[in-house]
Amino acid sequence: MTRLSSPIDSLKSAYPVVVVGSGYGGGIAASRLARAGQQVCVLERGREFQPGEYPNTLDAVIREFQVDTAAGTTGSRTGLYDLRVNSDVNVFFGCGLGGTSLVNANVGLRPEPRVFDDPRWPREIRDDLDRGVADGYRHAEEVLRPTPYPDDFPPLPKLRALETSARAIGQEFDRPPIYVTFKEGVNQFGVEQHPCVLCGDCVTGCNYGAKNTTLMNYLPDAKNHGAEIYTGVSVRYLERQGDHWLVHYQLLESGQEPIDAPTRVLTASVVVLAAGTLGSTEILLRSKARGLPLSDQVGLRFTGNGDYLGFSYNGETPVNATGFGNLPPGQLDPVGPNIAGIIDMRNQPRLEDGIVVEEGVAPGALGSTLAATYAAAATAAGQNTADDLNDRLAQGERAADSLVRGPYHGAVLNTQIFLVMTHDDGNGRMYLENDRLRISWPGVGAQPIYQKVSQRLLEATRALKGIFTPNPLWKDLAGHNLTTVHPLGGCVMAEDAAWGVVDHKARVFAGPTGDAVHDGLYVADGAIVPVPLGVNPSLTISALAERACALLAADRGWQIDYSLPPAPG
Repeated sequence: MTRLSSPIDSLKSAYPVVVVGSGYGGGIAASRLARAGQQVCVLERGREFQPGEYPNTLDAVIREFQVDTAAGTTGSRTGLYDLRVNSDVNVFFGCGLGGTSLVNANVGLRPEPRVFDDPRWPREIRDDLDRGVADGYRHAEEVLRPTPYPDDFPPLPKLRALETSARAIGQEFDRPPIYVTFKEGVNQFGVEQHPCVLCGDCVTGCNYGAKNTTLMNYLPDAKNHGAEIYTGVSVRYLERQGDHWLVHYQLLESGQEPIDAPTRVLTASVVVLAAGTLGSTEILLRSKARGLPLSDQVGLRFTGNGDYLGFSYNGETPVNATGFGNLPPGQLDPVGPNIAGIIDMRNQPRLEDGIVVEEGVAPGALGSTLAATYAAAATAAGQNTADDLNDRLAQGERAADSLVRGPYHGAVLNTQIFLVMTHDDGNGRMYLENDRLRISWPGVGAQPIYQKVSQRLLEATRALKGIFTPNPLWKDLAGHNLTTVHPLGGCVMAEDAAWGVVDHKARVFAGPTGDAVHDGLYVADGAIVPVPLGVNPSLTISALAERACALLAADRGWQIDYSLPPAPG
């Protein structure tokens, strides 16, 4: 596949449109505004990875981790895996050309319609669900092509195990739509893709060109329509000067540059912030601290989308939920895409009680650590659902087998990973401390919904005769800490600046009150979502970004060409 990013010395000093970030929001903004005939410049903090270049060994994965804690940061600022550790909630997301789409589990679900009844959404959104929002979903689905795991592909033990759990708790099992290709060929953007090899390593990066990241669709489409794409560019803050925006940025050549290194600047008429929930919020907080008039709501209403992690460790039947890592396809039994099944417990009398449970896969690169890690977590926090003495003796034999022969045997082979989404209260706060983004959300993990989730997962584990093991960080002694891979909020939509940071068109409010907006400044990513969605949020983020771009273009008299030929010229 041809590389999309250009040499940094080609970066100009001024552009009509600058898009910051390249995940779902940034990829969409780049594609749609380039299709509208605008000269678009995309600035991405991370590096460009092509299929075959993603880490698949433990050493390689460790080298790609950047970890930010209260004490400081470790790793490269361009590391693919970005982990933010805070006292109440930790956040994991991707850093590279394609953003978090590179390292997520590909699920393209719509939330319950009742999610949009919440008055925290602007009235204009609630009134536009059947038109602009629906069009946004449709356009996003045309590009990302979510489809369920096919019936004519090999059966997967982890799906059988999830279906067993679903029956035991009286719930329906289904296969959610996922952004994965199951056929060979060149896609509608001229990118050759290959069918999924069922390696399971979606979250360390797809090395086979099967995952429909924005690197496979929106970004090459933007490039086909004249956009310029640059990597290793960290945007720090924005400043208004006359009728233009000054975009202050740092070049990250080694990834070890200090955050207070000198910045360079380019100008733009339109800036679309799509650096992710944390990135876009951080840029606006830093801009506000330097005098840009903004709402006082910047950084507020952070939500982890109700994310919760648990395990059925060492059950009685194989689950096969460890990826291939650096082993070639065909050497191991099929694992499948990271998520291919769901227990959908939404449509409860109260929206906030809705839960979805999806199965997951541990990356093969981490395989050598799993036997000891799972066993330690189960010892520290597990609840054994196997009552029979013989079953418990068999568990001990399987645990020893994993320690001796590795993750494709014994207890690890029989471990199901549960990935849960529900509804938290959305009251987290992001702020700057020593010019670095921090998150505060006291008591988030003690919210009653997580006790309900824990009980459901215990029941799901009992059907597998496993040891229910919640995320050890969630236990009482660890302060009920949570980890989310679906951060939302911080620059939320609202009807005026007293309640949010952007309006329904994703335009940034120009002060602490009223509905006046900054000309040419937008946010188009998960930061604008004002409530937890209760499902994987990527499709809704994409739909809102599609709608925002359509309105941006209409307001400026631009025409977006949405046609999708079989292959571009």
